[in-house]
Amino acid sequence: MSRGALTTAQLVGAIGDGAYYTTSALYFTHVVGLSPFRLGLGLAVGWTVGTLTGVPLGHLADRRGPRGTAVLFALAAATVVATFLVVRSFVPFLFAVSLYAAATSGLGSATQALVGALTGPAERTRLLARLQSTLNGGLGIGAMLGGVAIYSGSRTAFLAVFVLDAVSFVVCGLILLRLPAVPPVPARAGEPRLAVLRDRPYAVVALINTVLLLRMPLLSLVVPLWIASRAAELGWLSSVLFALNTLTVLLFQVRTARAVTGLGSASRAVRRAGLLLLASCAVFAASAAGLPLWVTGTLLVAAAVLQVVGEMHQSAGSWQISFDLAPAHRLGQYQGFFGSGVAVARTLGPLVLTTLLLTWGVPGWLLLGGLFAVAGCAMGPAVRWAERSRLRPQSAVDARVAVRA
Repeated sequence: MSRGALTTAQLVGAIGDGAYYTTSALYFTHVVGLSPFRLGLGLAVGWTVGTLTGVPLGHLADRRGPRGTAVLFALAAATVVATFLVVRSFVPFLFAVSLYAAATSGLGSATQALVGALTGPAERTRLLARLQSTLNGGLGIGAMLGGVAIYSGSRTAFLAVFVLDAVSFVVCGLILLRLPAVPPVPARAGEPRLAVLRDRPYAVVALINTVLLLRMPLLSLVVPLWIASRAAELGWLSSVLFALNTLTVLLFQVRTARAVTGLGSASRAVRRAGLLLLASCAVFAASAAGLPLWVTGTLLVAAAVLQVVGEMHQSAGSWQISFDLAPAHRLGQYQGFFGSGVAVARTLGPLVLTTLLLTWGVPGWLLLGGLFAVAGCAMGPAVRWAERSRLRPQSAVDARVAVRA
């Protein structure tokens, strides 16, 4: 029952998000009248707010119970999306998008904590893989609905997308409310309130994962611009590559995650991901060699395939690592901290990658690929350091408890 409800909630939310992501930029620039610069600035501020609020809102989920907190944030997100219907200028947009980022960040942290509380370690990664596949399918459906609104071009069609997204958050919250209640975890005496901020090994692991998450803006932003500048005749291919990525994750993410069963296999999966992303970047770089058009297109498809395979391995490994290294009574704040890497990648990734790849070209691709490979290979030592750090504090805690008893 829990697995089915989580999957259904993921699907419903992803459909609304897919429609929103597809249309929001055009709505705020063409209908509301914001300049592209102000739109970008507002989104950057919003994602920054999402990054900073992930840990405290995750901590709230630990202390108040993840199910009720997730429902609260889902309803908060629905309310914020509804305010987009009346936004007419930059300042209200800035406040609304910041609240939206905070609400969705809190929802993500609470939902991850809920998954951790309702599933055992052996099945957690496979469930997250299924949720990721469902997410991609829902985003694809939502993107098609958003495409209808874009084709229509009317203000009413765009507003209907926001209504759809708001309703999807409400329905998502109602579905989550059907899950078993998870009791809140009381704070332990002597522990810092936001302990994850003092957990240096976990912070290093999260940082390495954030570096690997720089892959996120590649297909949606950088590759279309790369193709337009190097082989304009293949401009249509960028949408094909994006669809290929979505379909591949939908079909094969669960199968890829089956091999990840513990920290050792997770570290190996992340290392493999770093090497696959290096290979992908090298093939993308080769597409700039001025080869015949069909060869260039073949290279772009091959690079996208390598990229999505690396993405699936990195996702499966990082899920296992993020949960296995998190204390059971702090899942919310730890998942909030680990998940902030997504917001960082979305905030800094476009600037870093457009500068690195579109300005530097082939050397930039090779440098990015090397960065991915180094990060992937560094994950194993970082995880082992984090494992060792968890043994010593727990022994000390147990000793103190024994003395008090």
